[in-house]
Amino acid sequence: MKKIKVVVLAGPTASGKTECAVRLAQNTGGEIISADSMQIYKYMDIGSAKPTAEERAAAVHHMIDEIDPADDFSAAKYRELAGKYIRRVHDEGKVPIVEGGTGLYVNSIVSDMDFSSTSSNPALREELRLEAEKYGGGYLHDRLAAVDPAAAERIHPNNVKKMIRAIEAAEAGKPIPSFSNAAAGTGEYDCLMFGITRDRQLLYDRINKRVDIMIEDGLVNEVKEILGRGISSDSIAMKGIGYKEIIGYLDGRYSFDEAVELVKRNTRRYAKRQLTWFRRYKDMIWYDVTYCTDDAVCDMTGRVLNFIK
Repeated sequence: MKKIKVVVLAGPTASGKTECAVRLAQNTGGEIISADSMQIYKYMDIGSAKPTAEERAAAVHHMIDEIDPADDFSAAKYRELAGKYIRRVHDEGKVPIVEGGTGLYVNSIVSDMDFSSTSSNPALREELRLEAEKYGGGYLHDRLAAVDPAAAERIHPNNVKKMIRAIEAAEAGKPIPSFSNAAAGTGEYDCLMFGITRDRQLLYDRINKRVDIMIEDGLVNEVKEILGRGISSDSIAMKGIGYKEIIGYLDGRYSFDEAVELVKRNTRRYAKRQLTWFRRYKDMIWYDVTYCTDDAVCDMTGRVLNFIK
């Protein structure tokens, strides 16, 4: 079966991926399939830095506002849902452009990741759940690091559900697919991969400024409104950067200024992890857009048009 040609545009948060993707879609007759683990949730607009109304009007976007924050969502579900959009866009004679910064989502598209190979152990699951309640996420994270260091590197200590699943899988001898053991697969798509980056300090400046804008745009009220919908602060969606820190402020664990600084710091650290992840792709073509986006978009456009011929 002939593979569908897919363009992938990845990079750290605040690097300018959305602008590049919109312009690339306009230049090549493409539609954008988001690969962002926060933008997929409804109601979470400000803290996830969703594309603006103008950007969505300039290019069709998919995989945004798809899931309720109360519902669990996984990379396996992402691959299934994104695959439907990719096929639809392709069948309409347009170019599917997967754009985002969630490494595991991107990897689910470009690689053969077997999400069905993990085992379930209810007794161990309950044991781990009780350990997390008694000792905290850090304790469970240390236990995960002992049996699957790669999984511990990519799973946050606050994400108890994922840590438990990863420990279950590792102790059953079937670790959850990671970048290292999945990237060798060819996947069901023929992918042309682009990476966007910027000068590190200037990227951090953009991140700090973006957070200030989020606060000005009403991030605190957005968090209050989501909680007011009955969404638990313990849901995976609310553990996202920008949301968990504001919840900490609302709960009295941080002052307002401390919460804002934590959002900035955690976002900068996340951007660093994103760069580390995406630089592992040997076939990714990198563009530094610190001082000019036009040249990068022009070159990408030429490569895409040659790719889809």
